Amino acid sequence: MRSLRAGPGRWLVLGAAIVFAHLGPWALAVPEGIAGLVEALVAPAAARAATEADHDLARVFAPDSFWYTPLPREVPLNPDSENLAREFLRQLRAYYGHATINTGRYSAPIYVAGRDERPSAVAQWDCQKRGRLDDALARQWRAVPIPAYARPSDDSDAEMTIYQPATDTLWEFWKARRIDGRWQACWGGAMAQASKHDGIWPRPYGATATGLPLLGGLIRVDELRRGRIDHVMGISLVDVDNWTVVSWPANRSDGWNPSRSPHRIPEGLRFRLDPSVNVDALPLHPVAKIIAKAAQTYGFVVWDKGGAIALRAEDPTRFTVLGKPDPYVELWKGTPSYAILARFPWERLQFLPVNFGRR
Repeated sequence: MRSLRAGPGRWLVLGAAIVFAHLGPWALAVPEGIAGLVEALVAPAAARAATEADHDLARVFAPDSFWYTPLPREVPLNPDSENLAREFLRQLRAYYGHATINTGRYSAPIYVAGRDERPSAVAQWDCQKRGRLDDALARQWRAVPIPAYARPSDDSDAEMTIYQPATDTLWEFWKARRIDGRWQACWGGAMAQASKHDGIWPRPYGATATGLPLLGGLIRVDELRRGRIDHVMGISLVDVDNWTVVSWPANRSDGWNPSRSPHRIPEGLRFRLDPSVNVDALPLHPVAKIIAKAAQTYGFVVWDKGGAIALRAEDPTRFTVLGKPDPYVELWKGTPSYAILARFPWERLQFLPVNFGRR
């Protein structure tokens, strides 16, 4: 019966055993057999966990983390701000003509594990064929409370974030998969005492190329529903400066600039929307206005590179796997993800100095 366990609720196995004892072989005749029974028992507790997650995720790192620190209205700008802004606009035109918001693909689902979630080891697999594994990562992943209903993102990155408030611990996975009932991942990390942490993975851990946690810069569903984002937002660009050029809060980069093109934006660099812009007067989608106001108050940080300029909103899997509707159907109001930021005033960006905010 061990394979029937699920974290939300300690009584899953006992409940399944009782029903099986009463129904005997008939329990296996119901749709999808005993697996259907298990899913029915898991769902209510899992749904409660998903509801509680919004509160638990509001402030995961230390209160003075850069993620939660508003930018001063009057702040020195990067001396190359105008050229960097022009480079951003060049990329915007060159790659699809718009910035998008990743949700169901190339984002990450967030799962909040309850206190009673039984932990299990996550093994590292060598997806990059380096011929070696990381012993320190194995120690970080030796006891991870992954809910039974958890699924990674359905894309080649297969990312997933687990947060357990009771132990104040965060886990992050890249290229996660489940083989014969056991979890594996290629890379990621574990962050103990997250509430006292600055919100930056120690090098070389974490799923992004910069050491910046997914949970820090993702836009969450509950934030969009309440109409306010209270943190820095992560953004991916296409052409970034060489990996040897890094700005805090990033501690590494996967940038590549072999032609040494000038004014390339390095990973880790922060920028904002000019706070003098009257966002309410702009003809923007309601979600774009929420993002624009957060971009004025907290700004963006370049945390990765990809095939398009993109923000990430949390992957909706933690909702849909429980039979709930995809929340973006309601939030997007029929607008495609790539069109949410149409007419966003990207021409009013202001780039901050290299290493801005480092103490």
